[in-house]
Amino acid sequence: MGELRRGFASDNNAGIHPAIMKEIEAANTGHAVGYGADPFTSEAERLLREHLGNDTEVFFAFNGTAANVLGLWSVTRSFNSILTASTAHIEQDECGAPEKITGCKVLTVDTPDGKITPELLVRHMHGFDFEHHAQPKVISLTQATEMGTVYTPHEISIIAGYAHGKGLLLHMDGARISNAAVSLGLPFSEFTTRSGVDILTFGGTKNCLMYGEAVCFLRPGLSENFKYLRKQGMQLASKMRFISAQYIGFFRDGLWEKCAGHANGMAKLLEEKLNGISGVRITQKVESNGVFVIMPKSVAEEVRKTFFFYPWDEAVSEYRLMTSWDTTEEDIEDFVRLLKKEISHQ
Repeated sequence: MGELRRGFASDNNAGIHPAIMKEIEAANTGHAVGYGADPFTSEAERLLREHLGNDTEVFFAFNGTAANVLGLWSVTRSFNSILTASTAHIEQDECGAPEKITGCKVLTVDTPDGKITPELLVRHMHGFDFEHHAQPKVISLTQATEMGTVYTPHEISIIAGYAHGKGLLLHMDGARISNAAVSLGLPFSEFTTRSGVDILTFGGTKNCLMYGEAVCFLRPGLSENFKYLRKQGMQLASKMRFISAQYIGFFRDGLWEKCAGHANGMAKLLEEKLNGISGVRITQKVESNGVFVIMPKSVAEEVRKTFFFYPWDEAVSEYRLMTSWDTTEEDIEDFVRLLKKEISHQ
């Protein structure tokens, strides 16, 4: 098998950071009690509490879909509804898993930049205590959003206040939470626990881990019976130390920040290089590691043969370019050079 070229399709496509591989290898000695009763899991939980707050209750799962779905399932009943952006992963990219597993309706709102607001949610805030209507229970936001934008703590606090004022909970899909933290220049707790988030999916896979996400309950009492739901959901890892050990390396010496900072920096460099190219227009603020661009379809199809990336809105020829912890300046220079060449042939 030849060398695999780095592209701009997804930060999921990037490999595992060498430091994380070493952490997994270091955990691979002797025997450790299974299902999370091991010292690696205890330490990983302690580190997440250190970053999110002492009352945080942590449960690891294999992937982001499971972490999101199990977190939502644990606080809802089948007659509830979950409100989110139409671009959200739980709406677009989880094959209906949230609705199948929780039994809830997922109700969406369209947003210009992936960020929901109380004003957008109003249309779904009716039918309370009316048995003919699914009962709103959770608002789910994504940080950073699927559009690469980032909520400020103030924006999150407003949504949290709105949710809590109506008896709802606030869930955060933090698949790219590290990119958001670097973009904001703030600790994780500042825009999660302190801003009123109740349940958090803390992601690491998109930021240099092999696999494994954490469901974090930030408000005491919400995790009741979650351990049983995790088992029913087939997400209780027998050799959990190999998920947990990654998080120890993730937080050691600020590796998470270095990786996310690099990915964000590469996105800004890509934005800079794309600006001013005829026929190319950036459509969203570049606040994390995603760059959304409109370019001629014929050009995109040619460039995608060398540097793979995904279409976002084919109706307007919009594409998503994602940078990763291992993206290089050379990758960007080569990509932009090829893009310019293809445009010149139009």
